[in-house]
Amino acid sequence: MTSPRFRRLPLQLRPLVDKFYRDHRSPMRSQAGDELWVAENASEIVATLSLRPVAGGQWLTGLFVTPALRRQGVAAALLSHSLALHPEPVWLFCHPELHTFYQHLGFESGQSLPTELAQRLTRYQRGKSLIALRIH
Repeated sequence: MTSPRFRRLPLQLRPLVDKFYRDHRSPMRSQAGDELWVAENASEIVATLSLRPVAGGQWLTGLFVTPALRRQGVAAALLSHSLALHPEPVWLFCHPELHTFYQHLGFESGQSLPTELAQRLTRYQRGKSLIALRIH
């Protein structure tokens, strides 16, 4: 596999991200207002990342890599590439089994959340186990 190319996806190409999710039977969907990033191999999307502006920073709302390319550094590289343009704090919610993955990338737990995210996390935790992490 050649190294993927990373880029911020123009808003008019947002339907390509949703097609990528559907093709992989993922329940994820892009949201209006999200900043979308992709990793591409030969013009084919192989990974996506979504950032949403929140008070004081960004919220990483989605990171998805095609199953065939998982555990090959694609997610880490896409995350690193997109966060290089965001010096402000970036928060995410993840399942506990992903904590180590994000921790190796520099995310830390125990950081205070903006009120908007704290309220959302409380609602989400009613139905599933999630932890909040932050970088920067």
